[in-house]
Amino acid sequence: MDDILSTLGNPHLEFAFECTLKFTRVQTIPDTPNGGMRSAVYVDEGHFEGPRLKGKAVPNSGGDYAYFRPDDTAVFDARYMLEEEDGSLILMRNRGYLWGREADTMDRLRHWAFEGGEPVAHADYYLRAQPSFETSAGKHDWLMKHVFIGVGERRADGNFVRYFALT
Repeated sequence: MDDILSTLGNPHLEFAFECTLKFTRVQTIPDTPNGGMRSAVYVDEGHFEGPRLKGKAVPNSGGDYAYFRPDDTAVFDARYMLEEEDGSLILMRNRGYLWGREADTMDRLRHWAFEGGEPVAHADYYLRAQPSFETSAGKHDWLMKHVFIGVGERRADGNFVRYFALT
């Protein structure tokens, strides 16, 4: 068992679950005084599954309120509810970054997501997440006892993210 636990010199990541969210509704606050813009996308539907979890995203339970900095990096701050198959509710708060590796990538991602443009290759952008969770004591409270990271992929109608626990 010691070989699967993180040490100072050898962090270990364990697959926890993957989550697909659809959000097609968007609102923006352009030209904020600090130089960026605020965007909101709302969860329409979704599902998640992993070795110890399976369920759906609760529609209209939240969304992502990303701040787009002047350098066009999206600093996301998302909150929404997940409902496990056993009926347990899990509040997920997800923070992270989405940025393009080339100057036009973020424009291409927006065009793809909101205007039906061409897909953008995953290698063209960085989408990483740091989720935290809140749920009732019991079967799923292990989510509140670990540090997680997510590696994501933008899709035309939302995001797909694979989450890993640092053991």
